[in-house]
Amino acid sequence: MNEKVIFFDIDGTILNHQNKIPASTKEAVKRLKEEGHHVAIATGRAPFMFKHIREELGIDSFVSYNGQYVVFEGQTIYENPLITTTIESLLPDADEAGHPLIFMGDGKMMSTIAEHPYIKESLQSLGFTPPAVDKEFFRNHPIYQILLFCKDGEEEQYKCYDDLQFIRWHEFSVDIIPAGGSKAEGIKRLIERLNISREDVYAFGDGPNDYEMISYAGTGVAMGNAVPKLKELADFITKPVDEDGILYGLEQLKLLK
Repeated sequence: MNEKVIFFDIDGTILNHQNKIPASTKEAVKRLKEEGHHVAIATGRAPFMFKHIREELGIDSFVSYNGQYVVFEGQTIYENPLITTTIESLLPDADEAGHPLIFMGDGKMMSTIAEHPYIKESLQSLGFTPPAVDKEFFRNHPIYQILLFCKDGEEEQYKCYDDLQFIRWHEFSVDIIPAGGSKAEGIKRLIERLNISREDVYAFGDGPNDYEMISYAGTGVAMGNAVPKLKELADFITKPVDEDGILYGLEQLKLLK
């Protein structure tokens, strides 16, 4: 079998609805590596938000911040931070609308407000607590992604920023990344380093920030718990994460002997 690279989203794909890694997923990743395949993570999370997952699975290559920060075997190979002047313009607009922001850097995140129920609920869904406040954090650190906290549809007022892209991941939160950015763009950078063709790329995901990745991969796999549109884009639909979906999908695609 030719060498393949398999990318996994985290929430709803690697992690089940209890934010745990199923034993079958751990087994599947171990077997993939034993058979000589490359295994990587592709997520909207910041690197510091899934270090424990990388360590638990023994994975040291990843696409983070929805493609804006890419690491291959522990080495950073691509960075695409937001433009500081754009953030300077966005901040007062968000303040006026009453929408908190969280700036996400390479090693930590900082908030524009001390407490807000949208921040608390959104981050708790990932197993994190609200960060400290530093509205000037973006001036001295590269920011790869911003979290905007607002109700569904309220992000439309920011679409005047044509150099930004908005991806909703929670009822109360939206990822902001550079326009044109996506997990697919990050994957391109990683497979260039591996010298592996697009046809040998497999990607597993479940949410809206996986659309480009699933479409780009040689074989895009939607989890059984994926949103309907992703299932339409996928080449294969596996079982839900809570029903050993990763292991089942890999076996059905003949990636595991």
